[in-house]
Amino acid sequence: MTLKENITRSWGSLSRWFKDRTLDLLITFIGIVAVFLATGYVHFLAPPSWERHAKVVTIQAGTGFQDIARILEENGIVRDRRSFYLLAKIKEAILKVKAGEYEMNTVMTPGEVLSKLLRGDVIKYPITIPEGFNLFQIGEVLHQAGVCNKKIFLEKSRDPSFMASLELDGENLEGYLFPDTYNFPKGFGEESAIRQMVSRFKNVYASLAKRAEQLGLSRKDVVILASMIEKEAADDQERRLISAVFHNRLHRGMALQSDPTAVYGVKSERIRNEGITRQDLQRKTPYNTYQFSGLPKGPIANPGFKSLYAVLYPADVNYLYFVSKNDRTHYFSSTLQEHNRAVAKYQRKPKKEPKQTITNTQSGQFAPEKPPSSHQGG
Repeated sequence: MTLKENITRSWGSLSRWFKDRTLDLLITFIGIVAVFLATGYVHFLAPPSWERHAKVVTIQAGTGFQDIARILEENGIVRDRRSFYLLAKIKEAILKVKAGEYEMNTVMTPGEVLSKLLRGDVIKYPITIPEGFNLFQIGEVLHQAGVCNKKIFLEKSRDPSFMASLELDGENLEGYLFPDTYNFPKGFGEESAIRQMVSRFKNVYASLAKRAEQLGLSRKDVVILASMIEKEAADDQERRLISAVFHNRLHRGMALQSDPTAVYGVKSERIRNEGITRQDLQRKTPYNTYQFSGLPKGPIANPGFKSLYAVLYPADVNYLYFVSKNDRTHYFSSTLQEHNRAVAKYQRKPKKEPKQTITNTQSGQFAPEKPPSSHQGG
C-alpha cells in the first residue's frame, strides 16, 4: 500500500471518529469554554465575597503594585493578588495607582477596586481651622490630623519660590490660609493643603477686592488689619468698632498699640494667655505696634471673612481707644480722659499685685500712669 493510500485511509478513519463523537466533542468544548469563562469571572469580575465587610486599607506612597495587590488580598478586598496584578497590567494601571487611605468592602469587584485606586478616592476627614489661628497653630492642627508634617509645613509657608507660585508676596503665608472646615485625607501633603487654603482665601477676597481698591488699601494692608481685628475681637458686634479705632488712629498718625502684635512670634499661645507684660510692650520687633506708628510688618494671624469685611466697612464712629471689660467686650472712647477713666474702672489692679503683669491678651488692658497721647489702651 502506498503512502498516499495510507494517508487517505487514516484521514477517513479520523473523520469517521470525529463524526461519531461530534456531540461529545461539542459538549467537551462547551465545558472548556465554560470553565475558562467561570475562571475569568471569579478572578476578574466577581467580588471576593458576597458578604459585605468594610475595610480601611492604607497604601503608602512608593509602594509597588505587587505589594499593593498583596495588601488587598490579605484584607479580603481581592480574591487573588496575581489575577489583580494581571488586570492592572492589561489596563496599563500599574504606575497610576494613588497612595492614601481607602475605605473599601468585600463585595467590590476587582474592577471597582482598581478604579477607586486610580481615582485616588481616599478617605477625607473634616479639618477645622479656627479664625485667628497663626501658622504655627495651623501646622499643629494639620500635623495632629495626619494631613502633613508640621516642620515641613512651616518651611513651605516661608519658601519664597513656593509663595511666588501662589502669587503671594511677603516673608511667609501668615494671613492667607483661610480659616474654614476642609476635607483633607491623611497624608495629603503640605503643598496640597496650603494650596487649597490659599485658594479659599482668594475666592473670599475676590468679593472684597473692589471695596479695598476704593479705600486705597492693598490686599496685604487689608489682611494685616483683619488679622489684628481677629485677635482683638471676641464679640462679632465689635469688629467694625475695632476697625474704626484702627482706621482713625492710622489717619491721625497714631501708633495702633495693639497687644497681640507685641507678642507675635515671640510667645506661645499658652504663655500669651497667661498675660502680657510691660516688657512685652517694650520689646522691639517689626510687629510690635507699641514701638512705631503704622501697620506691623505683616499679618499676625489668619483672619476670617467677618474681620476682612470689618476692615473695609468700619463703623462710622470717632473712637480712638478701647479697653477690655473682662466679659469678652470692650469699652470704646473718643478721648484720652474718657479712656483713662475706663481703664481705672475695668483694669486697675490692687497695689499688692505685680504691676507689670497683665491678666489678659485683649487690647486695651495696659495703661501707664501717664499714658502717651497715642495710647490706645492695648
